[in-house]
Amino acid sequence: MKLSYSSLKDEDNFIITDFKCEPAQKLFQAKGFYKIIWSKEAAVDLKIDDYKLSLDQNQVVFCTPLNIIHVPMDNRGLISFVFNKEFFCIQTHDDQVSCNGFLFFGSAQPQVIELCEKDQKQFSIMEELFLNDFSVKDQLQGEMLRSLLKRLLIISTRLLKEDLPHPSIPTNQMDLVREFNLLVEKHFRKLHKVKDYADLLYKSPKTLSNLFSKLINKSPLNIINERIILEAKRLLLYSDLTIEEISRDLGYKESGHFSKFFKKHAGSNPNAFKKSKAAL
Repeated sequence: MKLSYSSLKDEDNFIITDFKCEPAQKLFQAKGFYKIIWSKEAAVDLKIDDYKLSLDQNQVVFCTPLNIIHVPMDNRGLISFVFNKEFFCIQTHDDQVSCNGFLFFGSAQPQVIELCEKDQKQFSIMEELFLNDFSVKDQLQGEMLRSLLKRLLIISTRLLKEDLPHPSIPTNQMDLVREFNLLVEKHFRKLHKVKDYADLLYKSPKTLSNLFSKLINKSPLNIINERIILEAKRLLLYSDLTIEEISRDLGYKESGHFSKFFKKHAGSNPNAFKKSKAAL
């Protein structure tokens, strides 16, 4: 199944698919697409970047355009909502959906939510509404689909917040975490220290550490390091850059310092990592 809406004028695209056909599989090579993947009927094994994710039944994963994904064509009961920023820009509409830097950001692993019975009904209703609007071809179709996607993102953001250790965290603190995540995504190639980001946010490193410890049980430094390692793995696996070039791209003046950092966090040096993956 692959249902598509597109506008040549605005270059916007929105797709609902189960990835069981070749045209849908080609979306993995296309750039610029966000993907919301819901495993409706059975667990499915996905490959996202360098790791395997077993998405259990009624779990949903949120992938950015940066994530390199493989979904098996023989999956059962999987559905995905795929869109580009021209169709719905999560940055421009952040004040409406508050998902940028929360549902979607370039961390080591995409966000996953689990749907309870009530949530499953909500998602099923949303799916039915989407499918109904795909059957109506008129000048309002794009706006109707956009409105439904916006609603889906708001529902998903609420569910993810409810799953936090402290779901009642004040909005200003939640926004601070989101802003930190977005700054890391923007500056991780040059800024590697928590203090760098604390200065940009006009906060102390201790304030950020305490907030992250309370909210997600992960330190700000973990977020920074995971983002650097994720990009390093992507470049090692999917680019022709040398290790020296990757080192410079990620802000390391000496490739030896980068290799030491990579081995500490990835378990092997860059060369060994690349060779081991090439052998698979």
